[in-house]
Amino acid sequence: MIAERDRIIFGCGNFGGLGSSPAFRDKGDDRERALALLDMARALGLTRFDTANTYGGGASEMILGEWLGKQNKAFRDRLQIATKVGNPHGCPPDDRPLSRTQVAYHLDQSLRRLGLEQIGLYYLHEFDPKTPLEETLEALDRALAQGKIAAVGVSNASLADLKNVLTLSSGALRRAFTHLQNEYNLLVQRDLEDVIPLCRAEGVTYVAFSPLAGGLLSGKYRQDQPIASGRMNDARAMYEHLLNQTSFEAIEDLKRKAASHGWTVPGAALRFILDTPGVDLIVAPRSAEQFAGYGIAQA
Repeated sequence: MIAERDRIIFGCGNFGGLGSSPAFRDKGDDRERALALLDMARALGLTRFDTANTYGGGASEMILGEWLGKQNKAFRDRLQIATKVGNPHGCPPDDRPLSRTQVAYHLDQSLRRLGLEQIGLYYLHEFDPKTPLEETLEALDRALAQGKIAAVGVSNASLADLKNVLTLSSGALRRAFTHLQNEYNLLVQRDLEDVIPLCRAEGVTYVAFSPLAGGLLSGKYRQDQPIASGRMNDARAMYEHLLNQTSFEAIEDLKRKAASHGWTVPGAALRFILDTPGVDLIVAPRSAEQFAGYGIAQA
């Protein structure tokens, strides 16, 4: 069983769609299921929640905000709520996703949808090549000064992106830069040699998304069988590059390790991440069965 609940974040990226793409709006969890999943997360003692302004076209923030509004103040005060800005799906085609105007606008929209006066952690969802990083960081610095956000982070960041943010941030903004969120799992370890060590050295928490590689690391798929359901089928293009012999050999090794320890296969995949120093992770279960399969200890 996994006991480090403070290192596990409940991801709301399936609410109203799969992530940000309008093409996957019909593949996500509806309001009723999403609210039930949030209740399950609370019952397990999870207190960190992650969303984005573009997940489900804004539906994710609205559902999370509705749920937050039903919780008692003592519980809400314990939570860390993270959301994001800068995904191109949230920006008009003729504008820049991380311009100061777009950041300010979407921040206010996120606060309204979430029903919050301050967002605990505000990520740059993707880096915007059309906007100077200085302009974006200035917008974040202003939001900090206004009290609209408490901390900042970056996502989908390369080593160069991380170094640039560290170089250009100073004072209150540098102190508030606390998180980096990237893809990291048994099959995707590109950050292990440089990004994760630099985060650790700079006091930045690394948050791993896609810990099960779209479901591949659940152990339910086989190389000799077609994939006909689940996220791997619905968003296959995102994971096609992982459907190879090397991946399936690693999965077989993971199954053997899980069996030797009495773990579930998904639990072993999460354990791999949590055994990496300085790395937390996001889970996005879509049922009570998936929650149980992760092996997260009851609060």
